[in-house]
Amino acid sequence: MTPVRLEKETSLRATLRILGWILFVITGIALLTFSLLSGNKKMEKTGVVFAINSQPRALPVVRFADEKGRAVTLQDFRGKLVLLNVWATWCVPCRKEMPTLDRLQARLGSPNFEVVALSIDRGGASIVRAFYDEVGIRALRIYVDKTSDAATDLGVVAIPVTLLIDREGREIGRKIGPAEWDSPEVVTLIQGYLGAPAPDQPGQR
Repeated sequence: MTPVRLEKETSLRATLRILGWILFVITGIALLTFSLLSGNKKMEKTGVVFAINSQPRALPVVRFADEKGRAVTLQDFRGKLVLLNVWATWCVPCRKEMPTLDRLQARLGSPNFEVVALSIDRGGASIVRAFYDEVGIRALRIYVDKTSDAATDLGVVAIPVTLLIDREGREIGRKIGPAEWDSPEVVTLIQGYLGAPAPDQPGQR
């Protein structure tokens, strides 16, 4: 989350990046609080405060890596419905909800659907693997972005944040804050989107 090449930057640029990080944290806390306290029409149907876009929204090219360090982009998942969760092991709400994401993947994971848990831990995949082993995460794959560039490109201002992405790689909606992702309401929501016709897309993982 903090700059990774701070020593190579000018003092002015470094100061601006630090101020930007402070603003990121303050804004994230405010938005998370608002998300947890405010209502949403989707709550009645899903049990999760999803901000659903009026139309699916195109996403930028987002790059990260798998557990072995191989390059991955969101485009690699085209052809399947994706629940993308941006999180970190140092985030207490993230840690709490991770087992529910694991259970959702275990139940619905298939060539048509995947929960993509994207860690922004600067320590990399080894930190995530230790956490997975500690709490018994078995179904989720490890994906990491040590630079936090992916979170920035996605407009993430607080974690955890979860995006529902359609088979064409577009954002259907997002949820700021934790949730019970294996709840009956969420399972029904995901199954509803999976019931929609799937376009013929290359590059399925």
